Amino acid sequence: MNEPIQQEALALLEWPRLAEHLASFASTAAGRRHCRALTLPSSFAISERLLAETTELLGLDGLLEGGLSFQGVADVASTLALCGKGGVAGGEALLELAGTLAAARRLRRQIDDGELRPVTSALVAQLRTLPELEQRLRLCVEEGGRVADRASPALEGLRRQLRGVRSERRDRLQALLRRCAALLQDGVIAERNGRPVLAVKAGAVGQLPGQVHDSSASGQTVFVEPREVVGLGNRIRELEGQERELELAVLKQLSAQVGEQLDLLKPLQPVLVQLDGALARARYAAWLGAVRPELAAEPAAPFALRELRHPLLLWQHRREGGAAVVPVSIAVGPDLRVVAITGPNTGGKTVTLKSLGLAALMARAGLFLPCSGTPRLPWCGQVLADIGDEQSLQQNLSTFSGHIRRIARILEALPAPGAAGSSSASLVLLDEVGAGTDPQEGAALATALLQQLADRARLTIATTHLGELKALKYTDPRFENASVAFDEQTLAPTYRLQWGIPGRSNALAIARRLGLEEQVLQLAAAQLAPRGEGQVNQVIEGLEQQRQRQQEAAEEAATLLARTELLHDELLSRWEQQRQQSAELQEQRRQQLERSIRQGQNEVRRIIRRLRQGAPGGGHDSTSLGETARQAGQRLKHLERQHQPAPQRREHGGWMPAPGDRVRVLSLGKAGEVLALAEDRRELTVRCGVMRLTVPLEAIEGLHGERASPPEVRVQVQGSRGLAGRGPEVRTARNSVDVRGLRVHEAEAVVEEALRGGNGPVWVIHGIGTGKLKRGLRTWLEGVPDVERVSDAAQADGGAGCSVVHLR
Repeated sequence: MNEPIQQEALALLEWPRLAEHLASFASTAAGRRHCRALTLPSSFAISERLLAETTELLGLDGLLEGGLSFQGVADVASTLALCGKGGVAGGEALLELAGTLAAARRLRRQIDDGELRPVTSALVAQLRTLPELEQRLRLCVEEGGRVADRASPALEGLRRQLRGVRSERRDRLQALLRRCAALLQDGVIAERNGRPVLAVKAGAVGQLPGQVHDSSASGQTVFVEPREVVGLGNRIRELEGQERELELAVLKQLSAQVGEQLDLLKPLQPVLVQLDGALARARYAAWLGAVRPELAAEPAAPFALRELRHPLLLWQHRREGGAAVVPVSIAVGPDLRVVAITGPNTGGKTVTLKSLGLAALMARAGLFLPCSGTPRLPWCGQVLADIGDEQSLQQNLSTFSGHIRRIARILEALPAPGAAGSSSASLVLLDEVGAGTDPQEGAALATALLQQLADRARLTIATTHLGELKALKYTDPRFENASVAFDEQTLAPTYRLQWGIPGRSNALAIARRLGLEEQVLQLAAAQLAPRGEGQVNQVIEGLEQQRQRQQEAAEEAATLLARTELLHDELLSRWEQQRQQSAELQEQRRQQLERSIRQGQNEVRRIIRRLRQGAPGGGHDSTSLGETARQAGQRLKHLERQHQPAPQRREHGGWMPAPGDRVRVLSLGKAGEVLALAEDRRELTVRCGVMRLTVPLEAIEGLHGERASPPEVRVQVQGSRGLAGRGPEVRTARNSVDVRGLRVHEAEAVVEEALRGGNGPVWVIHGIGTGKLKRGLRTWLEGVPDVERVSDAAQADGGAGCSVVHLR
């Protein structure tokens, strides 16, 4: 922005004051200077990059404990320039350069993340921190900028020699103090002209030969450098001169090394200043509670700023205890070109102009906006303003003349009507357009000006008291009215911007409240009536009341909707809570029943063990007692099966387990390993702990809730045998179990394991004997739900000594 009219607009909008506020969030002196001279980007792409920098550093600054730190960063531009020209930098300047290199390395390590922070990562990629140069500088320069002894062997030896001579002179002076104490005024070694002296009494000065350097004001004391140490002092002076020459040689060598790396060090200062500026913008945004705007490159893009707050008023409110800031909402469609804001004085019209102007400038400069929601606006290449009183006695300008001259410069800065469209939007802000002259002529001039601006600028916002401008909306769709609300009861503005309704100046209402005579007010009202302005004001008043009623109804509806949503959420929460409590109660009862069943089964097993361990002559009583215990165990197992939860049927989601996968058995609520899949892939064998189960595909799920999807069923009818897929009807070693010699309860456990692993008939070899084992197994199998029927085997397979168990 080099044009004078654009610079005037920045001053009128108080842009330098905002830049000063931004500078207070910078971390370095160079960063503060950069923020104070805040320049506006010349292209949309640069603004987008600045906004991305602000966004990335805002997120990173909040993640790091203590935030990003620029500690150690100094302004090294002058040092680099001096070294680049072959000059010799001082020790402190070189030490600051070393600290800046270390800080840059730390910042690059913290920021560099191409995925999360692509823009700032590309920025720090330009940094070359040269650790070897930094170590060399720190090695040769100590804190305070003094050249270290280790910088040069010659310097180290010279300083060792200098310390020895100084020590010798100090020892001789201490000896003179003790030996000539009677001649001295005190026992302190003073210094005059850089030489050590003793305070000798004026009458005894001849008794201590040496060089006189000074005397006291009273003349009673003479400061003498004893002759014994004069030679040592001269030697020290000579060595100090040599020391300075060696130090200068070291600094010259270090400066030359910096100059050699100048090409790599040139980006150091600009990149650090740019990072500091981006971090200042991020922290300023966090302090304002601002959000990132969405900029549009298209000049005709709409303006959508909800609850925009003036950033300078926010600063005044929070830092200086000013009044609370009332936000304004601005919504301008792509076809709208001019908005005329009317209403009483001190109602907030000018604040609205400045808020919008600063918002356009802030978004362009990469700053976030103090809005609600996501602000959207076009990239404004020009923000032109005529705000305030331009009266000037020195330039012989009236208020009207000052406004006209500035407006003329604004028109010169805008493209002519019909010219090629500008690549960026122009925002024009006019305060009290057409004021300061005859109202009729001012209204005519303002109307013509706004129509011209509608052709040449993306958006013009104008404040006015002229009633004629309110009617432009009804003759040109590019125009819109807005007004600032005013409370006639309290005679105070509400600072709320109302769209679509022209405002009233409320002069008569204010005068009546302030006590002006009623007769005067009636005469004024009579003057308005012939021109129809009274009717216009009544229409506007009616519109305002209607808008107020609609707003109240909308607020009531929003409140009712919020209460309804809260009630809905509360009902859902209670229903979910009751459902969980019911499920938990059922689960507790089931677990309690299972514990009771297990306890009963354990008791039955203990009884059977005692019977087995008893004497063989127990007789009929032992046998009947064992049979009773066995029947009780069967009833307990039957009761357990009745209360087992049914497998949960779920819709299939396309997942199929494979051998080795871990799955969850729904009926048990436990995880197991898939051992094998059936040929039709509708059943699988699962091992849960020590148990081995064959379950249908619908009864399992993945550990992450995956639902299995079985293959399509292809039915083939083969003669009279019906559907294929059942187990073989031929006895084999795999589908046969031998329980001969076992007790009934022991045989039950073996047969139960065989039934779990089988998918067809199972041959149970029990023998004939007394028939007790056969009867016990047949009785038990009648209560097993998966068993369809039990029959004797064919004569070739064992006949009556073998039972064939057919599964459902």
